[in-house]
Amino acid sequence: MSANIITSRFHTSADGLRLHLRDYVAQEASHLPVVCLPGLARTADDFDAVARALVSGTYGAPRRVVAIDYRGRGLSDRDADPKKYDLAVESADIQLMLAAEGITQAIFLGTSRGGIHTMLFAAFKPDLLAGVILNDIGPVLEPAGLIRIKGYVGKLPSPQNWDEAVALFKTVSGAQFPALSDADWHAYARLTLEEKEGKLVARYDPALARALDAYDPTQPMPDLWAQYEALKPFPLLAIRGETSDLLSPAIFQEMLARHPQAQGLTVPGQGHAPLLLDVPSIERICAFIGTISS
Repeated sequence: MSANIITSRFHTSADGLRLHLRDYVAQEASHLPVVCLPGLARTADDFDAVARALVSGTYGAPRRVVAIDYRGRGLSDRDADPKKYDLAVESADIQLMLAAEGITQAIFLGTSRGGIHTMLFAAFKPDLLAGVILNDIGPVLEPAGLIRIKGYVGKLPSPQNWDEAVALFKTVSGAQFPALSDADWHAYARLTLEEKEGKLVARYDPALARALDAYDPTQPMPDLWAQYEALKPFPLLAIRGETSDLLSPAIFQEMLARHPQAQGLTVPGQGHAPLLLDVPSIERICAFIGTISS
């Protein structure tokens, strides 16, 4: 990877927060870049394995990859006002960072919340998109998944060591990820937690839980079919975890049926959201991106 550069870079939001992204620069890349948007309580580091495969050209032409930390996650500043952990503010942050990086069009890989951002871009900023990968997200969110996520974001106890962290995550998410090996669980733990002052803490602001305060499982959520329909002009790879409780099999099949350029991938033994660490998933993502020639 001597010809490639992987670096952290920061930009300042409209309200003064320092926002972080990871930039994987392929010096010889001539195709459009890939922009990676993580889930609600996730970070740019979730995409490291995919990004390294893309930037190195392991499975095709090298691509630049930019992976973003939303405010309050990863290396981005936390917001003193938890109400700003919302889609509109995050969208403005994403657009600001992409403009600062000179990215006017890209292939978007969005996990969960990142996929919602991508569908919204299709509706009101379609010129940004050249192709789309949605990782375990669709126009209809299942209440069971939302209830489970609301139950743990910002509420988990602090483990004393990495083995205890792995045991905690197996307890919380083991039913969602029956196929993960011990090595996978350790990798997941280190993507989710970090060491600070001798303690293991979440890599996101616990106040992020406030973003889910308004969710009432007794009331139906508005769907995003209109925004999903706006993806029709773009090649689409829709990914679903086999045991996902947020994206149902029926909605997944309807997504594929409604989109004329859609491809589908089901990741066996993983739920919400597939970790994108396994070789078959990375190969499929890279192969799909390779079909987008621009």
